[in-house]
Amino acid sequence: MSPVATIDDLPPLEHAGRTDRVRARLDVAALIVTEPHDIRWLTGFRGSTGWVVLLPDRTLLITDRRYGERAAAETAPADDVEVVVGTDRPDLRARLVAALAGVGRVGAQASHLSHAVWEDWAVDLPLEPVDGAVAAERRSKDRGEIARIELAARIADRALAEVAPRLGETPTELDVRHELEYLMRRFGAEGPSYDTIVASGPEHAARPHHGAERRTITEGDTVVIDVGALVDGYHSDMTRSYVIGTVSPRQQEIYDLVATAQAAGLAAVGPGVATRDVDAACRAVFAAAGFADWYLHATGHGVGLQIHEEPFHAPTSTAELLLGDVVTVEPGLYRAGFGGVRIEDLVEVTPSGQRTLTETPKDAPCLPSPPTT
Repeated sequence: MSPVATIDDLPPLEHAGRTDRVRARLDVAALIVTEPHDIRWLTGFRGSTGWVVLLPDRTLLITDRRYGERAAAETAPADDVEVVVGTDRPDLRARLVAALAGVGRVGAQASHLSHAVWEDWAVDLPLEPVDGAVAAERRSKDRGEIARIELAARIADRALAEVAPRLGETPTELDVRHELEYLMRRFGAEGPSYDTIVASGPEHAARPHHGAERRTITEGDTVVIDVGALVDGYHSDMTRSYVIGTVSPRQQEIYDLVATAQAAGLAAVGPGVATRDVDAACRAVFAAAGFADWYLHATGHGVGLQIHEEPFHAPTSTAELLLGDVVTVEPGLYRAGFGGVRIEDLVEVTPSGQRTLTETPKDAPCLPSPPTT
């Protein structure tokens, strides 16, 4: 397993030029950006109150005076952001309207704004729905972003390496989740990427997003652990599956099918590949073996500042993979009375195909995990 770096070892994020790249996608005169992840990606600002205004020749970050100094510091690397500080919501609104006076057509993120806010702003601004321009530019990760995601993956790998050997000691699902999340913080993460999934036994492991409860993990269980770390706002995502004790022929069959499907999905990843083809590569393995109806979800998704972002590997997807995409490949089979198996890796799309960022083994010691005697 690769050494775990620290945040101080990572290259800086490349904020310069991001606003111009988004402007090049617009067919409106200006854009109001209200989605917090988009604001952070564009400017570096991490506060909870703020709007970015992309004007034709400048970029404004409108925030309140609680965040004035912080906003100036966090947006400094972007080098093209002017911070506008207001007092309260009515004042911020007035500054927004003033900044856009006479500009012409104004885009806003309809999928993020509430109906009430949209109607209020539309009294004074000629709003048009513009969604996806920032998200499209966020897809291809720069060197600093990849480094943060990779560090998050290393931290999750390290935490799982410590916890997995103890699955045979009859912990509860919550015991395992709490220990994983504690260790990820101890190893340098801000916290988990999401509520860590620890799903065990014939019922819980059959639910792809079960969560974790007080159920005791016992011999004969399949155990699905879905774990990721958060580093400087960037997520990782990984799933490994285990069997406690002696593996039954059925458990071995299902595990081998999922491993084969996942290998097919990984082999399909590459620039220009339709994301639905990655899904189809996994799905075909299950269908050929007669287990198509055990597969309950799509095959993967993008990961970055959000744990689920574009692109998505699904039968209905129309996207193609881009260089710099970071995506999961995570087929699984689930059935009440049996449990479940999922194997998930996080990969970077490269010119030659993909580079896998998660390193936890997928064979021994993942299957089997012997009980402690």
